[in-house]
Amino acid sequence: MQINAAMVKELRERTGAGMMECKKALTQTGGEMDAAIELMRKSGQAKADKKAGRVAAEGVIVVALSTDSKEAAIVEVNSETDFVAKDEQFQTFSRAVADVVLQHQPDDLEALSSLPIGSGGTVEEARLELISKIGENIKLRRFERLVSEGDRIGAYLHGSRIGVLVDMKGGDDVLVKDIAMHVAASRPVCVSENEVPQDLLTKEKAIFAAQAQESGKPADIVEKMVVGRVKKYLAEITLVGQAFVKDPDKTVGKLLQDAGASVSRFYRLEVGEGIEKKVENFADEVMAQVKGS
Repeated sequence: MQINAAMVKELRERTGAGMMECKKALTQTGGEMDAAIELMRKSGQAKADKKAGRVAAEGVIVVALSTDSKEAAIVEVNSETDFVAKDEQFQTFSRAVADVVLQHQPDDLEALSSLPIGSGGTVEEARLELISKIGENIKLRRFERLVSEGDRIGAYLHGSRIGVLVDMKGGDDVLVKDIAMHVAASRPVCVSENEVPQDLLTKEKAIFAAQAQESGKPADIVEKMVVGRVKKYLAEITLVGQAFVKDPDKTVGKLLQDAGASVSRFYRLEVGEGIEKKVENFADEVMAQVKGS
């Protein structure tokens, strides 16, 4: 029986296993879905089945940097609890994944999952094995690769929860680290005004206009108010417009200008950004158990 993509997708959803493992199991069982699941359970590849649905919003950000500081990778690997995020096995796996990204330059998470890691096996196989050992859901959430267009890449980790990569032309290693630390602290959206997403700017202008009109002032004054608020907003969200965290009297743009430096790109990842965490209410949980008993 020919194994198609839909069959592989269904088996992945039902077991939480990798694409290649699912295809292999379906091939061995002649396309029989239930038989493939049973086979994978016997081999341990489907042990992650129930864990795959759990919310993994904790974890670590890991950075890998080439020896010449010209290439770098930043990766977010998630766990369910902060306790596991601090586990040495989990952290070793996460660092190894970052090294794989740096070395092999995968296009996406699926490609990353099928790459070799360590002494043998794929990233996906190593992930499933770690889930079996630790007992929590573990996810490779995202990664970025940066190849320098300038002179150097600066990397900064704030603990293990925030990571930053900065590509800089000019300046020195001290300055690029300072800029990376600033990005970690101040969360700029982009480097400069011309990179601000148009839909974001349009939305903010509409909000500022509505707020200004509430003042009841003449139209020309309202227009000036909007222009002023947009200017302030752009300074707040752009790297070069922000006040430098170590010297608030100077903008990052002025700091770079004085050093004859410029930043072309940066990446900032923070653990759990955008993941909806399930909030447990212990009292409600106990009451539910009492009522159910």
